[in-house]
Amino acid sequence: MNSVQLVTSDGLTIAKRNMIKIKRVPDLIVFTMLSPIMFVLLFAYVFGSAIDIPGMSYREFLIAGIFTQTVIFGSTWTGLGMVEDLQKGIIDRFRSLPMAPSAVLIGRTTTDVLINVVSLVVMSLTGLVVGWRIHSSFGEAVAGYLLLLLFAYALSWVMAVVGMWVRTPEVFNNASFMVIFPLSFVANTFVDPSSMPPVLRTIAEWNPLSALTQAVRNLFGNTNPMVPPPDVWPLQNPILASLLWTALILIVFVPFAIYRYQKAVSR
Repeated sequence: MNSVQLVTSDGLTIAKRNMIKIKRVPDLIVFTMLSPIMFVLLFAYVFGSAIDIPGMSYREFLIAGIFTQTVIFGSTWTGLGMVEDLQKGIIDRFRSLPMAPSAVLIGRTTTDVLINVVSLVVMSLTGLVVGWRIHSSFGEAVAGYLLLLLFAYALSWVMAVVGMWVRTPEVFNNASFMVIFPLSFVANTFVDPSSMPPVLRTIAEWNPLSALTQAVRNLFGNTNPMVPPPDVWPLQNPILASLLWTALILIVFVPFAIYRYQKAVSR
């Protein structure tokens, strides 16, 4: 077995271990699913009537933003799992086993993908209930889901670095919430950035989550062709911008996460 096969095999073993852990504590996945459902219902039925999106239903505008926010929060499982394993000494046990050092990180980030698949299924069903529909082809819809999962997978490596930097799950939760929550709201996820003050509008237009959300709306056909996106490059070319952001994050944070892991286990 060559090194690539060894890393892949070890990574899948760790991913299986993580999924078994979640299966034994179903409360974790249940409350993870309830949060985005709550956001859909609140925005669709409470705020939806007060937010006007020209030429289309706010509920169809909303769902792509909810998808983006959901998979971004789903990427935090890697960081939370890393800090818990480090705190409980499980990483020391892994270090004593004949396995590739990167397998723990690959297993963790793969687990995030699997959790996000479940989340997207639940969110899609919830969206259909409140009136959301896909108006594009089957292939474009699949591409939209894959783009969400790919971007979230890249962010999982960022969260892995954060998880190895902090010392407790409580600190990780607070740190990730303080970054992700404003990042997901100062974007085009829930409102049109044109209604924001100039500084916030500029931030929203260049926010990577805005490009991802716009790309998903385009691929799902949840846009009004009579209202073009803002005249900024990421929103004019959202699919390409999302792929470039994904590639940049992976190029920077995959080797950095492996370096941080090797440093953490050598303490």
